Amino acid sequence: MTETDGLGDGRLGLDEVRERPRDGGETPGGDADAELMLAFAAGDEAAFDALFDRWAAPLLRFLERMVRDRATAEELVQDAFLRVHRARERYQPTARFSTWPYRIAGNLARNELRRPRRARPHTSTDDDAGPSLELIAGGAVVDEVVHSRRVSQAVEAALDALPERQRMALWLSAVEGLCYAEIAEALETTPSSVKSLIHRARSALAAHWKPGERGEE
Repeated sequence: MTETDGLGDGRLGLDEVRERPRDGGETPGGDADAELMLAFAAGDEAAFDALFDRWAAPLLRFLERMVRDRATAEELVQDAFLRVHRARERYQPTARFSTWPYRIAGNLARNELRRPRRARPHTSTDDDAGPSLELIAGGAVVDEVVHSRRVSQAVEAALDALPERQRMALWLSAVEGLCYAEIAEALETTPSSVKSLIHRARSALAAHWKPGERGEE
């Protein structure tokens, strides 16, 4: 990206980001992030820096889960913050601030996933997973490590197999802790639709993990 909208050289320092609690410091009945955005709209550049510090890590985590590629997720985080920066004069706190960056990120992820000839994300294999463990008289431990790796890969595959909106809704609920109303704002749908998306996602995962379908020996 060449356009930076006042963000220096466009490198947002994602490797140095440390997530801060997003609910700390809110005034009673208020939204601290919305207040920061309004301050930024009024000309306080430090408020934008604070928003970046609070939101870059959760957005990166969300986008990496959606697009399954770290480098692409980092680029999309930059795109998301550029859009926030550009929209500062139009921002109106009609809903909790948290719904807005996730809406932007979700749209960016969907666009990325629909790109033609999108490269498949790298997935590790036994050949490139690093040096093997050398264990003496540790047959049971080896079996546990192998089983754990298989389960982890199966979980990843099951999550990736979910339709985009189900995966997004489930992630925002289970990992990011958003309520149905907030997820509905982020996905531009209704709370009842969100409830249905999450129910279908959980049902699909439960069906995948029925006895006899786990690849266990």
